[in-house]
Parts: sequence; C-alpha cells; structure tokens
Amino acid sequence: MSRNPHLDRVAAWNLARTRRHFFRDCGVGVGKIALASMLMQGRSRAADLAATADPLAPRAPHFEPKAKRVIFLFMAGAPSQLDLFDPKPELTKHDGKPIPADVVKDQRYAFIRPDASLMSSRYRFSRHGECGAELSEMLPHLAKVVDDVAIVKSMHTDQFNHAPAQIFLETGSPFPGRPSIGSWAVYGLGSESADLPGFVVFSSGSGLSGGASLWSSGFLPTSFQGVPFRSKGDPILDVASPAGVDRAFDRDTLDLIRDLNRDHLGAVGDPEIATRINAYEMAFRMQASAPELMDLSDESPATLAMYGAEPGKPSFALNCLLARRLVERGVRFVNLFHEGWDHHSDVAGGLKGQCGLTDRGAAALVMDLKQRGLLEDTLVVWGGEFGRTPMVESNAALGRSMGRDHHPQAFTMWMAGGGIKGGQTIGRTDDLGFHVVEDGVHVHDLQATLLHLLGFDHTRLTFKSQGRQFRLTDVHGEVVKKLLA
Repeated sequence: MSRNPHLDRVAAWNLARTRRHFFRDCGVGVGKIALASMLMQGRSRAADLAATADPLAPRAPHFEPKAKRVIFLFMAGAPSQLDLFDPKPELTKHDGKPIPADVVKDQRYAFIRPDASLMSSRYRFSRHGECGAELSEMLPHLAKVVDDVAIVKSMHTDQFNHAPAQIFLETGSPFPGRPSIGSWAVYGLGSESADLPGFVVFSSGSGLSGGASLWSSGFLPTSFQGVPFRSKGDPILDVASPAGVDRAFDRDTLDLIRDLNRDHLGAVGDPEIATRINAYEMAFRMQASAPELMDLSDESPATLAMYGAEPGKPSFALNCLLARRLVERGVRFVNLFHEGWDHHSDVAGGLKGQCGLTDRGAAALVMDLKQRGLLEDTLVVWGGEFGRTPMVESNAALGRSMGRDHHPQAFTMWMAGGGIKGGQTIGRTDDLGFHVVEDGVHVHDLQATLLHLLGFDHTRLTFKSQGRQFRLTDVHGEVVKKLLA
C-alpha cells in the first residue's frame, strides 16, 4: 500500500484490469467458464469503485497543515522588483553608467547587451507598517497590509524566457507536460467543495505565454487539472442546460451516461472513465452552484468598494473577490493570472498602469480574508516568473526605450496567511540588485514551502509515471523555514 489513498485506488483498478484481460485472452475449456465468473466479479468490483471513489474527496496530508487552501496571484510577464520592492541607492548614484563587467560575466539576456547602462527607478520608496518594509509609491494599498505580508527579495530561477519560466514556476519543469502545483495540491488533499472544482483558474490581461500548461494535471488523472472560469456571464461555457431542457431531463440523461460509463469501466478498467463520471456529475451540480458564485448581491457596497470591483465588469479586482468566494465554498486552489508586466519599454509607465489594476484588489483580498477569519489557513502568494534587469533596454528597431529586460538572477515575491510569518522581509540582493547575496530562495524552494504549508513532505508527494516516481520539486527544493510562523 502507498501513502496516498488515490494511488491505492489507481493500483486497484489497474490490477483488476490486468487480471480480467489475462482471463479473457487465455481462458479455455471448462476453466473458461470459471474464469468468466471471476471476470464478472472483477467487473462488478471496478463498477463499485467507480460508483464510490471520488478523486476529489478530502484526504489527510502527511502532517497537520497550516494552510487548507491557496490563492496564487500570478503576475505574468515579470514585474520589476527594482521599481516595486527592492530600492537601490547605488542605481540612482550610477544611473546612465555602464554596469561593471565583472557583475555581468557569463550572463545571458533575451534582448539587451550585457554592458547596457544602469537605470535607476523613477519611483519613490518609503517604509510602511510596524515592520518598516520598503515599498514603492506604486503600491499604496499593499502598504496598508504589509505587516501581514512576508516579502522575499531573493527569489531566483533557472529560466530567462517567459513560457518556460512560467511553466517552471507552476510545475517545477520548464517543459509542458508536468502537473501544476494546483493539481498536486488537489491530488494530495482533495477538495472541500462538492459543487465546485477543487482547482479554479481566472485570467485577466493580455495573454499567457505558458498557456494551459500552467494549470494542467500533466500525467496526473485529469480530475486534478485546473478549470478556467470566466468572471462575466456563465463562469463555464456549456454547463447550463440549453433552452427547453429542464433539470429532471438532465438528471435522467446523466444517469444513463453514468451507467454506460460504469459498464465501460468494468470492461477496460481505465481510471480516466471514473474521472469522466465525476466530471459529468460535477457539471450537473455546478448548474446551480456556479451562478450563485457569480451573484454578488450578498456582498456589501463596502466590500465591493474595498476591492474596487464592479459586478459584471471583468477585472483582476473582481477575480480577487471571486477567489475569496471560492475558498469560502471549499475550493482548494485558485490561480489568478494577470498578464501585462513584460515592460521592455517604458517600465515606469507600464508599472503605473499594472499596479493601478492590481494593487487594490490584492491588498483587499488579504484584508477581506483576515476580517473573515480565513487568512489564518488560506495562503496567498503574489509574484511573477522572474525579475527585471538593473540595466536599461533601448532598441530603436523594436521601438523600445527606458525598459528592463528579463532577469532570472533575482526577483521578489510576497506571501501572506496560511502559516506564513508576516511583517518580515527575507533575502537581500547586491547594491545594484543584480545577484542574490543573502538567503536565496530558488523556485523549487518556494514549491517545497507551499507543499509544506499544505501538510506535505515534498519528497513524499509523488506519482509514478513512465517507470519512475515524479514530484513537483524534481530532485531539488528545501523548505524556507524563515517564512514559517
């Protein structure tokens, strides 16, 4: 027996399938009659498993978790840490001068020359809260909750282009095909919601480089993949019944399809058929639960104003509010993607626009969760796939000026709630903000820490595929103990 109940169920299905196929193909004579009886027993067992096994049923982790659910605010495109979180007086002092050659030795860049001139931030920084964290003037709302937040200035990654870096942050691999962290969470913990998916995805902004790989279940059963929701109209397309079809007719139709799928499961033993059965049942239940989720009439004007959300008007702020409503209803993992941070030109103007769209909603989410007693066991994570260079990017041929290029060597993320020790800043970069010089946190370390807060030893949460055990953190990752409350 494995340490994971779902693996045990999968193994049972596969064992039943193997036995049935051997008996079917090799049975002869009188023995064939006896084997046929055993075959029917095997089919009955598989059908029973399909009827009772819910892949999203709540399951116990390895140890007592600090967080029961996660909301990941993914700022796709990579916000500039130097203009938001990591002020550097030396950049101001040496603005316009070439970066020292020894600093950029052997470094690769997407677009700029390694010897490009340094560029200081165009924003003012000041200290906030009892913790005294330094924040840019572009983050006035985050400043109000900074004592609940842990800022990590020493993040670093292995990838320097958007798609592989986004996929790497979400899946632990730069290549598509691995399960996302939300899928791993639901695979390990199941869901506390009977009427909504365990893993929900929203998107705002201009487009995702990493695409659907960012919420894929990879080689895990598809029950655990993220389900994209819309923040306007029907949350999920084609869930509502067509005109003229009532709920009773839907129920009768689904019962027939369920029975056919159970017979098919008994014949072939494929766990994905059980996934299909559960998906149909979930879709039926969501016909009632999804519209209720989107109905904000029970939200006070004060709450809507705090988020800056307008009902029926898609926005990052509205997605933050919907994320709170989802975790209230038992959803395990919510990923909010907001694209538009790739500022190769006019980084100051670009950040002003994106912070205007996101700062209020992100801070309101932390405040709202805290007011409702949910922050203690809800983990909120904010950040992008990498950082931006301390050097300026200017390219007349591409129409770029006063921008910053991709920078995997150092970037900033923040976390709140769910077992995180707030009111602290972890890590430090050098005087120019180029290299991490203290308490480095690799992407795999972040992933290990998230799983730890959910109650898992990241080295033990595994799934066997292609002949070996896989995990989110590959063969790397250490829990960042300074982050823990």
